[in-house]
Amino acid sequence: MVSEIVIAQTTIDDEEQAKVLARGAVENRLAACAHIDQPFTAVYWWKNAIETAQEWRISYKTTTDRLPELEAWVSEKHSYEVPEWITLPVTRGSEAYLAWVVDESAPQQSAG
Repeated sequence: MVSEIVIAQTTIDDEEQAKVLARGAVENRLAACAHIDQPFTAVYWWKNAIETAQEWRISYKTTTDRLPELEAWVSEKHSYEVPEWITLPVTRGSEAYLAWVVDESAPQQSAG
C-alpha cells in the first residue's frame, strides 16, 4: 500500500519555538519538510474570553503512516495547553515531489 501524503498544521506564538518545532520534526524524519508562515494575527475564544495573539503557522509535509508519531511529538514539545492540530489531505501533486515526501519522512534504516 502506498502512503498517502498529508499536510499537518499547528500554530505557536513564538518564532524561535516555531523553528524548533519545524526543525525537530524534520530531524526526526517525522516530516519531509516544514514551512513556517509569516506571523499573522489570530483571534479566538479561550477560557470564556476573546483573545488576540501573533502566531506563526507550521505546515508539515508527511505521510499518514508517520502522522500519529508526528502528532505525539508536536503535542509533547508544544507549549500550548491545547495546540492547534489539523491535517489536510493532499489529493494531487507531482509524482516526484510526493515520492520525495514519502522517502524523506520514512524512518531511517540502520545499517547492519
